[in-house]
Amino acid sequence: MLKNDFYTVHELTTLAQMSEQFHLFRQLNGSVSQPDYERMLADEMIPSGYRMVGIFDGDFCVGISGMWFGTKLYCGKYLEADNVVIDEKYRSKGVGKILFDWMEAEGKRLGCTLLMLDAYVENFPVHRFYYRQGFIARGFHYLKKLD
Repeated sequence: MLKNDFYTVHELTTLAQMSEQFHLFRQLNGSVSQPDYERMLADEMIPSGYRMVGIFDGDFCVGISGMWFGTKLYCGKYLEADNVVIDEKYRSKGVGKILFDWMEAEGKRLGCTLLMLDAYVENFPVHRFYYRQGFIARGFHYLKKLD
């Protein structure tokens, strides 16, 4: 757990804690229903090692990020931030920096050599934020729908 004068960061370790943050996830991806969100977390993601961290203003969660850990040949062990959302009312107030500082420290603690993430191409404000945090755009993430 990390605490500063304004916010507390701690890991959300149960499905119930993660489910309580659906309101934040909706700000990023409004097409996923809460039952589907909870089913994917419970049946597929948590059993595969998915973790989630939240940043709180008192009892109110104002930011979340999922975390995946893995190993790739080009970089070794990595932490991948996933579904990063800062509540619209808390953006540009230092919340994202605190959240990413926590994830960077967690990645180092676990021996990761890289912190990575994907960002939607059209989300220009977050691109600027990630550059300020020391991220570089290293490649493209391609998608192909499989029907």
